Amino acid sequence: MELFDVYSLYDIEPVRGKGCYVYDADGCEYLDLYGGHAVISIGHAHPHYVDAVSSQLARLGFYSNSVKNSLQTKFAQLLGENCGYSDYSLFLCNSGAEANENAVKLASFHTGKAKLLAFDKAFHGRTSGAVAATDNPKIVSPFNRSGNVDFAPLNDIETVERMLSGGDYCAVIIEGIQGVAGIRMPDDSFMRDLRDLTRRLGVVMIVDEIQSGYGRSGKFFAHQYAGVRPDIITCAKGIANGFPMGAVLISPEFKAVKGMLGTTFGGNHLACAAAIATLEVIRDEKLIDNAAATGAYLLEELRKMPALKDVRGRGLMIGVEVEGSGAEVRRELLFGHKIFTGGAGVSTVRLLPALCLDRRQADHFLNEFKELINNHDK
Repeated sequence: MELFDVYSLYDIEPVRGKGCYVYDADGCEYLDLYGGHAVISIGHAHPHYVDAVSSQLARLGFYSNSVKNSLQTKFAQLLGENCGYSDYSLFLCNSGAEANENAVKLASFHTGKAKLLAFDKAFHGRTSGAVAATDNPKIVSPFNRSGNVDFAPLNDIETVERMLSGGDYCAVIIEGIQGVAGIRMPDDSFMRDLRDLTRRLGVVMIVDEIQSGYGRSGKFFAHQYAGVRPDIITCAKGIANGFPMGAVLISPEFKAVKGMLGTTFGGNHLACAAAIATLEVIRDEKLIDNAAATGAYLLEELRKMPALKDVRGRGLMIGVEVEGSGAEVRRELLFGHKIFTGGAGVSTVRLLPALCLDRRQADHFLNEFKELINNHDK
């Protein structure tokens, strides 16, 4: 049997990692500014994380959600304390797409309505409902087009108000920062206006913090820059530093009904052990402060490079728009300079490193990137 050919693969296989570096079988070192697509939040093979997961596996790796699991309670309390939403409740699942599916389902149950408003260039996942809310025709099959999802321009509150006022919407879903779209940010004022509008119209506000959350933006959640409190928040990616996990944070206005939501693997013992260890490292090593400071330094230095078309982002979620092909720049960074980065669209290079990235590593990237860009201009 062969693998279904769905990915374009670089001819590199990382076999181990440490902090912000990965290594291939020959021992070649690569600076990882991609973090496995914003998943590695505390760095590869952090000793506390390795010990927590290994110790839990030696005790009990899995049992179903038909019995108590005190690790879930411990994680929920720790998450609430660190993110500022201790009065919210928590539903644990396995991925960001699943978190978004359950968030929309919950909103629909809560309001009794079916329609969802999303935004241009949004990406919310690849499962049925999540992909229907994703603005990319290439990955939305005819089966996914239910007719229940409409799209509005980002940062256009007048259009959003007109659409919401004339439709039967259960919810609006918006990313804290649009990652796949190339690091496009909702204005803080737009987020505040959207919160006021949805509250006035009785529409649930869901903020997708799957890529932009967990400290990546320099705050625990990117929407906290705007000072708003959504009805539902979804997260995944960096939540367990590589162990598959997703979560839905649900405001107190929502009442749980037995059987409404469910999962086999969500919140399992290993996932919770990984998530608890991840949060402990983020808290104890002050990684959100580091993401804010190191990210601000990178943004400042990148914006000094005249050859770049644009530099966008917050914290360690940065989009660098180059002249020409972003894919070519990423390939040269990887094979010529031993630096992993991500992409978005035709011309954007995405930086999504672990939150422990330090100034020395940032300077190494800046020097290598400047050399590459300058050579392109010759």
